[in-house]
Amino acid sequence: MSDPVETPNKTMVRFTQIASGLGRKKDQIQTLAGLGLGKIRRTRELEDTPAIRGMLRKVAHLVRVEERS
Repeated sequence: MSDPVETPNKTMVRFTQIASGLGRKKDQIQTLAGLGLGKIRRTRELEDTPAIRGMLRKVAHLVRVEERS
């Protein structure tokens, strides 16, 4: 097995959940889970892809996003 090699020009996006998913639509709760969130103040950092951007747009009112290089 080989370890994945990170390239230096990979853009990352860091996001933190700032509001609860309780009382939200089921698809929004599932999107939070897909992003690795579920509790307030939980932070994740993932590669910036169109799929991740679409998920973040869907729950934009529940998360805070900051771009990283």
